[in-house]
Amino acid sequence: MNERLLSLRYRWWPDHVVGEILSKRWTETAIPAIVLVIVAAAFSAAIPGFLSAASLADTARQACEIGFCVFGMSLVIIVGGIDLSIGSMFALTDFCALFCLDVLNWPVSAVIPTTLLAGALLGAVNGILVGYFRLRAFITTLITLIVYRAAYDLVIFRHSNQIAAAFPDIPSWNFIGGGTLLGVPSIVLVYAVVAIFGHVFLTRLRPGWHVTAIGGSRRSAFNSGIPVRRTIAQCYVASGILTATGALFFAARLGTVGGDIGVGLEVTVLTAAILGGISLGGGKGSVAKAVIGTLIVLLITNGLTTLSAPGGLNRMVLASILLIAAMIDIRWVKNRTRIISKVYVSPTYHAMPPIPATDPDSGSPFAQNDRLRNVAEIGVGLIEAPEDIILDHEDNLYAGSRHGDIIRFFPPDYERMEVYAHIGGQPLGMAFDRERTLYVCVGGMGLYRITRNRAVEKATDETNRSLRSVNDDSRLRLADDLDIADDGRVFFSEATVRYEMHEWPVDGLEARGNGRIICYDPNTETTKTVLHGLKFPNGVCIASDRQSILFAETWGCTVKRYWFAGAKAGRVETVLDNLPGYPDNINLASDGNYWLALVGMRCPALDLAWRMPGFRRRMAKRLPVDEWLFPNINTGCVVKFDEEGRILESLWDLGGVNHPMITSMREHRGHLYLGGILNNRIGRYRLADADPNFVQYDVRWGAAQ
Repeated sequence: MNERLLSLRYRWWPDHVVGEILSKRWTETAIPAIVLVIVAAAFSAAIPGFLSAASLADTARQACEIGFCVFGMSLVIIVGGIDLSIGSMFALTDFCALFCLDVLNWPVSAVIPTTLLAGALLGAVNGILVGYFRLRAFITTLITLIVYRAAYDLVIFRHSNQIAAAFPDIPSWNFIGGGTLLGVPSIVLVYAVVAIFGHVFLTRLRPGWHVTAIGGSRRSAFNSGIPVRRTIAQCYVASGILTATGALFFAARLGTVGGDIGVGLEVTVLTAAILGGISLGGGKGSVAKAVIGTLIVLLITNGLTTLSAPGGLNRMVLASILLIAAMIDIRWVKNRTRIISKVYVSPTYHAMPPIPATDPDSGSPFAQNDRLRNVAEIGVGLIEAPEDIILDHEDNLYAGSRHGDIIRFFPPDYERMEVYAHIGGQPLGMAFDRERTLYVCVGGMGLYRITRNRAVEKATDETNRSLRSVNDDSRLRLADDLDIADDGRVFFSEATVRYEMHEWPVDGLEARGNGRIICYDPNTETTKTVLHGLKFPNGVCIASDRQSILFAETWGCTVKRYWFAGAKAGRVETVLDNLPGYPDNINLASDGNYWLALVGMRCPALDLAWRMPGFRRRMAKRLPVDEWLFPNINTGCVVKFDEEGRILESLWDLGGVNHPMITSMREHRGHLYLGGILNNRIGRYRLADADPNFVQYDVRWGAAQ
């Protein structure tokens, strides 16, 4: 009963979703967005009319004025710096705008570019000192904060009365400060344009990528040829221009140059940036985060002001929020990968029947023997990781290499070899189509093909996205084996949608149905998933009825059949169940039966652990990876079975001397050729009673053209 309840709990409760959600980058924006909703709801409940239309319009103007400064601060933080002089720059550019308008009587068309130029020059001072002279950003901008504030105090002492006495009535200036277009404040329209451009800049344009790269690793960016010093300086200049933009709208709205203008603004702006999710460590951030952080800070500030909170309390609250946000940011950035990895690995309940007997004297069809001990060796030390092998009508032998090559060995002794084609990823399963085009599953890349003139072409690297998946599972992570139907459709397996190729043992620890069978139709260039929820599917082989495929579920220790055509189309049934090892590739035998590779053998310890998901979860959290329980792949075995699922014979290599492990096998002209992804050779075993003229793809497609 306990195990039944346990199986139901892990079947229906999606533990893995938590890790998948945390691994998504949008969660870093979603959390501040949730905080924004909570803050808005709390103040709305405490203050009547807090979110009224009039209040929102006024809040929008203030938010945009501060928001321009937050954009500037965010850009500087993303590039790996900080700008503490924003408050003083804001005050100086506010004075510049009002001085040009009220004292010099310049037209608005001249005031705007002059104010922006002033902001650029102020930012350029920081940019030159931090970018080109490589001074510490914190100390440098702290000093310029003091210098700029002192300059502001001097100029307002001389001109504040002149500015205060002026009452310009200029329609264009009034429109900047308080005008609307179709009911939308003018500043909101400008802010929206800047925000959209900022998003495109950071996510779609090369200079934006340079900014992110420099913030992530300045040395790596420099070694990649990115102009680091110039880019950093330009970011500070942009920060000055954005700050001047906010000051320009502020000046048009209030028209004042009081002594407290910009005081403490750097704390407000920095709090908004960090609270929104802009990482202090640099290299991470977005426009959306800056916008959300601005709104949170402004709602808190306005809410406390409306509640008649003292100004000191207001600043204290912002400083406390900044401190907490900075602590969370530093801890999260430092431990994010480790935290997500512990939550992401989500074992499930997986019960297996008792392991079938394999003792030499057990009388079992899986009884151990040493028939593969004297396997002949091909290409020892000349090839690495030949996961699958295949032969053509001319007896040429093809195998993949971990270096991204398809290696061709020439008959009859297979001592001469060449690089047939270079793909780039790890070649796995292979199959010839009717035109002798070689289709290859490439780990981490998808499905590729090599034409008869050796041209490498991508067939597909994505499929339709599952609506039930949090992660975007349209990209192919681990396409591993395939076969081709009579109409040209390619059926191939993807072992896991949650892990990359080198992480396959973690998928074995989970024992979750992370795999799928996918169909690619070269006639329509479409790809779709036909089966999902499979436990590391592998070994796809077109059955003799030409209307179904056989495929292995490695962690399920089963071989199943899927009908893709005929009266049973869409049905799945089990052909082999409770194998003593983990099945891998399946291929046709000369007598009409099938060869199946067992990549490793089961052990009672892992079978028991598979029924204890809590134990495996604790193991994944508390032990280093090299001490986890993983499927054993040290002992290789090949079995032959028929359409009804009867085991006809088994071939073992207990010593693992000539062929240490087996992931695939091909029968060809009386021999069995063996591949192994952890091997540096290909095995060749003489079959006593096999058809000496059997060529797999001559049987499939007819005589060679």
